[in-house]
Amino acid sequence: MKVFITGSTGFLGTYFARRLARTDHELYCLVRKTSKVDHLREIGANLVYGDVTDRQSVLEGMRDCDWVAHLAGIYSFWEPDKRVFTDINVTGTRNVMESALEAGVSKVVHVSTIAVYGRPEGGYTGGGDAYRTSLRSDYSRTKYAGDMICWELHEKEGLPLVMVYPGSILGAGDTKPSGEYIDNIIGRKLRFSILANYVNTYVYVDDVAEAILRALEKPDNIGEKYPVGNCEMTWGELNKLISEVSGVPEPAIRIPDPLLTYFAVWSTWFAELSKLPPLLGLSIGTVGTIKQNLLFDGGKAERELGITYTPILTAIEEKVAASKQKSG
Repeated sequence: MKVFITGSTGFLGTYFARRLARTDHELYCLVRKTSKVDHLREIGANLVYGDVTDRQSVLEGMRDCDWVAHLAGIYSFWEPDKRVFTDINVTGTRNVMESALEAGVSKVVHVSTIAVYGRPEGGYTGGGDAYRTSLRSDYSRTKYAGDMICWELHEKEGLPLVMVYPGSILGAGDTKPSGEYIDNIIGRKLRFSILANYVNTYVYVDDVAEAILRALEKPDNIGEKYPVGNCEMTWGELNKLISEVSGVPEPAIRIPDPLLTYFAVWSTWFAELSKLPPLLGLSIGTVGTIKQNLLFDGGKAERELGITYTPILTAIEEKVAASKQKSG
C-alpha cells in the first residue's frame, strides 16, 4: 500500500516511518523544505514538500495513496504565539481529513492523545467513553477540536477514520515536554519534586508506532478507537526510576501543590511578557494537565491490534543513555 504520512520528522513520526519502512508499504512523507529529512531519505521514503496548513500541498501529495497516517501536531504546553495550536492541531487536521475524502483513500489513522478525555470520572477512561471537556491546556483543547472535526467528517461524509490515543510517550530522541522533564532531572536542573502523588499513564514510543501500523493494516476497523499505553506511575515513582537508571539523585525537595500552582501561574505570566518559555517548562497548562491524572485502559490495543507492551524501563534507559551521550 502507498501510505501518506504527516509528522514524519517528529519524535513519534521518526519511529513510525522507520517501522513502516520495514514492511512492503511505500512511504510518502509530507515535509517542509526546512525540515531535516536525512533519516527519511535513508529509509527510502518519498518526500512530498508541503505543510498541513497548506491544503493544496496536502491534497496533491496524497493523490494515488491508499492510506493516511496523520501524526503531525503541536505537542507543547506553551507557545509564544498561541495561533500555532489552532493552525496545526485544528486547521491542519481539517486539511488532512478533507483531502483524504477528496483523494478517496481507503483508511485514515489519526493520532490523537489521551489528554483529550480530560480527567477520568471515577477512575479510568477508555476509547469508547464520551469525551470530557475539562481540558487544561491549549494543546488538549485544540487536539480535542481536531478530533471533533475528524468524527464529524466520519459520521456525515464517510471519512474512513480510525483513532489512536497514546498516553505519555517516552523514548530516546524526545525533546518535547516528557523528554524535557527527564533531561531536567538528569541535568540537575529540576531540584524539587512536583505533584509527586499524581498519576500518569506512560508508553514506549516503539509500541505506539507498532499500534499505528497495525491499526492501518487491520481490516474492518473503521470507526474504532485505540487507547495505547499501560504503565501507570505517580510522578514520584517516575522520578525514582529516572534516578535509578541515570545515577542522578532524585529531586529531594517537595514543593507543596498550592505553591507549585502559584509558581506555574507566575512562570506563565512571565513567559507571556517575555516571550521566553516558562521556567523548567512549568506552565499553567503543564500543571493543570498533570493534575488530571490521565489514567486509561490500553488493553484494547493488545487484544485487537495484537501489540505487546514493552516495560517502560526500556524507554527510560534508552532516553537517559541518549541524553547523556548528547550532553557528553
